[in-house]
Amino acid sequence: MARIIGGIGASHSPTIGFAKDTNKHNDPAWKPIFDGFDVVRQWVQDKEIDVIFLIYNDHVTSFYFDHYPFFSMGIDDTYYPADEGGGPRDVPPAKGHLGLSQHIAMALTADEFDMSFFQGKPVDHGMLSPLSMLGDADGPWPGKVVPLHCGLLQLPIPSPLRMWKLGKSLRKAIESYPEDLNVAIMATGGLSHQVHGERAGFINEDWDDEFLRLIETDPEKLANMRLAEYVVNGGMEGAEVIMWLIMRGALSDDVTLKHKMTYAPSVTNIATMILEDNGAPATEAANEAYREHIGYHLAGADQVEGTHPLTHARSQAAFRINSFLHDLIKPAHRDRFRTDFDALAAERGLTDEEIALIKGRKWIEMIHYGVSFFMLEKMAAVLGVPNPEVYAAFRGETLEEFQKSRKVAITYGVGGGDKAKALNEA
Repeated sequence: MARIIGGIGASHSPTIGFAKDTNKHNDPAWKPIFDGFDVVRQWVQDKEIDVIFLIYNDHVTSFYFDHYPFFSMGIDDTYYPADEGGGPRDVPPAKGHLGLSQHIAMALTADEFDMSFFQGKPVDHGMLSPLSMLGDADGPWPGKVVPLHCGLLQLPIPSPLRMWKLGKSLRKAIESYPEDLNVAIMATGGLSHQVHGERAGFINEDWDDEFLRLIETDPEKLANMRLAEYVVNGGMEGAEVIMWLIMRGALSDDVTLKHKMTYAPSVTNIATMILEDNGAPATEAANEAYREHIGYHLAGADQVEGTHPLTHARSQAAFRINSFLHDLIKPAHRDRFRTDFDALAAERGLTDEEIALIKGRKWIEMIHYGVSFFMLEKMAAVLGVPNPEVYAAFRGETLEEFQKSRKVAITYGVGGGDKAKALNEA
């Protein structure tokens, strides 16, 4: 089964990525940043960490206020660097662990955390500043990640206690995953800083020292503090250190401090920390019981004949074609779909199989492939195909045969305006 080897706390200031990208390892003003991450990198190598569960907050780069989730976990196989305004960093993409991410997603949902999930999104310095420091002269760190984004930049946000409780569930989720993996929990963010308003530049090193002491020895005291105390003591943006409580909650009570360092050169007190977990792992009986808990509500749904649940595995595998069809809500894409399909499909990287599925209107085959029905509904609207015709195709029937099985033989679709009128007149 998977094992939690320990927890890492690390700042994620863009200062860190800037220092690495401009080769400041031996510059006295910047060297302490590298010294801290050198210890973390060596520990990750020595412990042969296979996967890092990485907790971060995006800085309104990939997650914007039009749809801003509290907890959104990555379920992708690759995470590319984001463009934060001046072009993306020249760093390798991170590789995701699909199996573990899908398992944790089911577990946290079963434990009643209101999760959202992302794929196809780039990641900004919140994730890549610390992660890129784990590479060495031989290349990037070779392991895989499961990223958890926390929405902390628009109030209200989750409480410190909510973070702590999520960590407790995360421990059970990871330990119940059957693959033999060494896992580290990396929490990013902080320490004290404020980057907006008249308080910009605020740092409180005394609070930072106390926070690091408590995260090691008395994390529940931190979990029961109000968010306001974090803001007053560490700055509005510095309150993001509540994410460290997810990491600490996922560790046992028995930890050993292996490393702790802070350095406050400018606007953020930059920290690195390692806590090794000495706690006993869960028993196999406990893990089996938890796996049954995870699967309780959906057990058997995938066995219902003619039913194809859109799991994360199927969604990830079919993300490209689903994205292509989803974009039919955009007029320009819709026009090219009708008039310049081959060039458009090539630009979007559709495979030959995906192109054949769409061109052949192979409705049930697309469902089997992992295409959401609601993408097919959009495609049908563009083509002027009524919904009942798609349902009939799913069942291997003609439209007339399908309509005979209905109480009323009606024709409709999701197209608006002239599309709706045309279907009504057909």
